[in-house]
Amino acid sequence: MNFFSKLYYRLRKSWKAVQLYLVIAGPGLVVMIADNDAGGITTYAATGAKYGYNLIWFLLILIPVAYYVQEMTVRLGAVTKRGHAEAIFDGFGAFWGWFSLIDLMIVDWLTLVTEFIGMTAALQIFGVPPWLTVVGVIALMAMIVIHGRYWTWEKIAMLFCALNLIYIPGAFMVHPSVSQIIGDGLIPNFPGGFNGQLFFFLMANIGTTIAPWMLFFQQSSVVDKGLQEKDIPWGKFDTLLGSTLTIVVAIFIVIVTGTVLKGVEIDSASQAAEHLMQSNHYVGTFMAIGLFDAGLLGAICISLASSWAFGEIFGWAHSLNQKIKEAPWFYASYFFTLITAGLIVLIPNAPLVLITLFVQVIAVTLLPAALVFLILLLNDKKHMGIYCNTLSQNLIGGFIVVSIVILSTLYGVSVMFPTLFA
Repeated sequence: MNFFSKLYYRLRKSWKAVQLYLVIAGPGLVVMIADNDAGGITTYAATGAKYGYNLIWFLLILIPVAYYVQEMTVRLGAVTKRGHAEAIFDGFGAFWGWFSLIDLMIVDWLTLVTEFIGMTAALQIFGVPPWLTVVGVIALMAMIVIHGRYWTWEKIAMLFCALNLIYIPGAFMVHPSVSQIIGDGLIPNFPGGFNGQLFFFLMANIGTTIAPWMLFFQQSSVVDKGLQEKDIPWGKFDTLLGSTLTIVVAIFIVIVTGTVLKGVEIDSASQAAEHLMQSNHYVGTFMAIGLFDAGLLGAICISLASSWAFGEIFGWAHSLNQKIKEAPWFYASYFFTLITAGLIVLIPNAPLVLITLFVQVIAVTLLPAALVFLILLLNDKKHMGIYCNTLSQNLIGGFIVVSIVILSTLYGVSVMFPTLFA
């Protein structure tokens, strides 16, 4: 066999691998990129404006953290064929099942409110009234799900994922200093020292990178897509790619605001977009478009996470492969959550900015309980078999839980005793 024949067969084998991945791809990419939702964009924009490039190193640490947390849901869903809510009920009983479900419902609904806050604020920059944005988004999301095909929903969601990359060219357009990014951003440091404000930003960045709804969404998505045990390696790669992309986008947002708006008080991503438009119209426009896309993608995923969980617990039909008449309660809960969250942003003088920032902190505060359930489920050898957690995976998961608990505790202490870390 000559060189060209070997090259042909290698290329053919590689192309088949790419084709296989494209069939499997979806849950990991969508859940991770959707995690750069409206609240996330606001958090990253505010982080860059407050601390410049100084916390980029912290964001890089979140790549393996996000991956190790989410890949467990891939294994759990593919092996057990059960969503996360159902797995908790079966594994720990009704009390802890209802505890986790109520936890999920509260965080999901509050987070969904922040998605509408981001979308309405983004389109207001272009003169679109909030009520029209809310109505238009609900109508668009209805059209996306009523086809009764998971495949259709997933491919549409992945198109919005691609649009999330719009922040990358925006960062190049502001001409940041590469040497300054490396010097300030890659060396671990705590700008301003240990204080409540720094803890708040660290927790908000964790909360927007790893959230309870993501565990429920990805596991249910894996089940609805029909991934098998043989697909787990590709599902894990899909999750790793998504984890990397979501942090890369976050870093580029920090670079944009850290370059142009450092020292400017930023309360929201829409405010950042308006400030950016004053110095570079196109970069500000990219920020506004990206904010709307982030809110829409987040709303698409979060509303489904809740509906899947409800369906699993109450035994309703709960698949996107079923039409409305086949799964009426699944779609009813989907639209109820969506409409009520959208109506909140239309309330006059509602503290929308405060809601957006604190939802991220609430999410990370409730996250340890969800992670403990996940780790315990992955140690059930009877159901997980060879896909049970290894010692190293348990150590990594335990370290993540302990770190979040410590950070949450330090934040609480700093609030009660403001001068302690001065």
